[in-house]
Amino acid sequence: MFHFLSMIVKIALASLLCGALLSAFDMSAAEVLAKVGMTPEHVLELMQKALAWALPNMVLGAMIIVPLWIIAYMLRPPRRS
Repeated sequence: MFHFLSMIVKIALASLLCGALLSAFDMSAAEVLAKVGMTPEHVLELMQKALAWALPNMVLGAMIIVPLWIIAYMLRPPRRS
């Protein structure tokens, strides 16, 4: 868990530094998106489509994976102290 949190903090700091650098050059997120031919609305639409696709598939997969994981967890040998 520590490694995951450490990775999140590193990504957040790198993003902050990169954003500050781009801001120093008077660039905004909307300008960067416009340069690649996208709008904030289009990005939001793509994220909604991705979530609409991913969520049902995650639930479907979890219906198989979670019970298998529980069974495997229950059948593990006991840990030694």
